[in-house]
Amino acid sequence: MRNIDVNDVIDNASFNGFHWKVLFWCTLIIIFDGYDLVIYGVVLPLLMEQWNLNPYVAGLLGSSALFGMMFGAMGFGMLSDKWGRKKVILICVVLFSLTTVINGFATNAWQFGILRFIAGLGIGGVMPNVVSLMSEYSPARKRSTLVALMFSGYAVGGMMSAGLGIWIVPNFGWQIMFWLAAVPLLILPVMIRFLPESVAFLMAQKRETEARAILQKVAPFKHITSQDVLTVPPVAENKAPVLELFRGGRAMSTMMFWVAFFNCLLMVYALGSWLPKLMSAAGYPLSSSLMFLMVLNIGAIIGAVGGGWLADRFSLRSVLVSFFILGSGSLIALGYPNPMWLLYTLMGIAGATTIGSQILLYAYVAQYYPTSIRSTGLGWASGIGRNGAIVGPMLGGTLLALALPHQMNFLVLAIPGAIATIAIALVGRRFRLKQAQPELGMAAGN
Repeated sequence: MRNIDVNDVIDNASFNGFHWKVLFWCTLIIIFDGYDLVIYGVVLPLLMEQWNLNPYVAGLLGSSALFGMMFGAMGFGMLSDKWGRKKVILICVVLFSLTTVINGFATNAWQFGILRFIAGLGIGGVMPNVVSLMSEYSPARKRSTLVALMFSGYAVGGMMSAGLGIWIVPNFGWQIMFWLAAVPLLILPVMIRFLPESVAFLMAQKRETEARAILQKVAPFKHITSQDVLTVPPVAENKAPVLELFRGGRAMSTMMFWVAFFNCLLMVYALGSWLPKLMSAAGYPLSSSLMFLMVLNIGAIIGAVGGGWLADRFSLRSVLVSFFILGSGSLIALGYPNPMWLLYTLMGIAGATTIGSQILLYAYVAQYYPTSIRSTGLGWASGIGRNGAIVGPMLGGTLLALALPHQMNFLVLAIPGAIATIAIALVGRRFRLKQAQPELGMAAGN
């Protein structure tokens, strides 16, 4: 009989087929999530024309899903610590997929906005939970890379949205883009069968037989038997998990994470919702404007994967600070006349360092908080950040309505990047000495 530390087994496991399975399902869910979210920016130009929407109303419609995401991230983030990651993820997938399909039948702005809000609850709720699940099962030495690789599915989904939109929207209308969201519902039974539950949740629920079976897949060479005793670090029962985000020297870092999320999401969603329209207003045809959105998301994939690789070799903090500086610079440069090849290059850099930074922020927060409050920490950082995501589309609509010079639009969008740079530079600084607990040690160094 052996005492087996569950966290030690996962942290030191060799990457194998089980990890590939977790990575595949979490990435696929995020791809669907990204498709459903970016879809609004793709259909916006046609929607404004058909429904005769002014920029302010269009901005509010874009923000309706983000309001939902704010409540979904905070609410479902906390619920998963009680109900389990798997159950909450599946509920969220059904919620955002089904509502998005129904959205394709909307006939006016009110119906569209309400349905987008409900879809946003699921879209926002799924994000912190797949990040938590992927982070929990990733070997320690590959954790940043795997979480970033998984979250790059968001950009893949956005790229699919933009790519399909270039062909579908002008030829067949905007509704089909929403009906395609039925795909996740078709594969839901397979998802239920193969998506694993969190080991930490299983242990908390005294379901040790199931936890032991999963750990044997995580580390098959450990030969864990029914005689072995599984152990996890003791976790105090919390009736107010949100307060734990401010205890143990975490208050300053928690606040800075929230500031960084707010500003990063403001940039991401202002660009995602209004980039095609801003470029159209600057004189580019619709097909070229949608291509800019596609390049933005291609850059995001490169930035997320490359940033995760760099973070595992240096630190998440230094990579994020560098990314935010590059992101602000590329956005400023996008406002000036340049050859098309240079505009596409700058757009790719902007995607890598804005959407890519958002993905790395999730990885940073997931590593910073202990398992018992990880989903709560991710959910609240994401939920508070959704205020920035809500402001983003409204800011884009305001900029368009003001008819400012093209370069001023992008200069305004670059300012949040400077604020996020300062916030991330301050994470962990004041309370470094208090973060000596084993589970927080790695995060403090990042």
